[in-house]
Amino acid sequence: MAVYTKLDSADGEHIAGAHELGHLRGITPIAAGSVNSNYFLDTERGRWFCRIYEEQESDGVAYEWAVLAHLGDHGLPVPVRVAGPAPGDVRVQGKPTAVFELVGGAETCQAGVTVARAAAVGAFLARAHRALDDFPERREGRFTSVDVRRRLESAASAGDAELTPVIDAVLGALDEVERDLPRDLPRGVIHGDLFRDNVRFEGDRIVAAIDWESASDEARVYDIAVTFLAWCWGDDLDVDLARALIGAYVAARPLTGAERGALRLSAMAAAARFTATRITDFHLRDDAGGTRVMKDYRRFLARLERVTAMSSEELAATLGI
Repeated sequence: MAVYTKLDSADGEHIAGAHELGHLRGITPIAAGSVNSNYFLDTERGRWFCRIYEEQESDGVAYEWAVLAHLGDHGLPVPVRVAGPAPGDVRVQGKPTAVFELVGGAETCQAGVTVARAAAVGAFLARAHRALDDFPERREGRFTSVDVRRRLESAASAGDAELTPVIDAVLGALDEVERDLPRDLPRGVIHGDLFRDNVRFEGDRIVAAIDWESASDEARVYDIAVTFLAWCWGDDLDVDLARALIGAYVAARPLTGAERGALRLSAMAAAARFTATRITDFHLRDDAGGTRVMKDYRRFLARLERVTAMSSEELAATLGI
């Protein structure tokens, strides 16, 4: 979440009217995240979350809405979209918009990630994967190995000497992943971005998992890798948190032998992806007036180096699987 596209009162009034929210009383920008522009809309009927999609077109918006509806029908705590126009019908500066009910709870800082919360995240992810087993749509992700390589090529052309060894290391990791990762791993719809800022807690209970824009068809073990890299790392891997998260996942959705063996390579792919996107979306990006929270690529580079240095057997043993 972030702010790149200005939402003025006229557009805000139009969005409120299209969703039958009553008269617009105020617009508050939300400065967080990296991709979309987001605002609170205050209207006669209360406060709402409004998103302007910066990179998705109508088909991508429709896919996210369908995933959310499917998960909600299965009883998972996800945002509820306010009914109204079809995907892409209401736009701001040519970009699709959506309105959601506000979610409850609060996100946690890394210091607030307890074993109980890590386990809750693992259990939620497994429930989501199982619920999405019968989701009928298939959509390729926006961060394939080819896409990540393109980002790195773009970063290399920026001429930042600091990035040269970083890009070489990430490309080397991608070479190993592409060579050795099995092609027949269990697949399905994944969240792809289940970071701390996308989960809301009340105590140790998850009350909302938000931002499903990166949802796509991918190996399920990749989603596990993204999630444990996001939740179980301070200055280094927190083994207790990782075992709690992975253990709760496995209790709800057991891993196959192939998935266990592929976790290291999947973690390398995930760390490479987030190193690359943080280089292009933060380190090299000119906001041009945008407002957001900065994210340092070095944090995921450190994860990449740590996981790459382990064997598949060592990582599995460390995680207790």
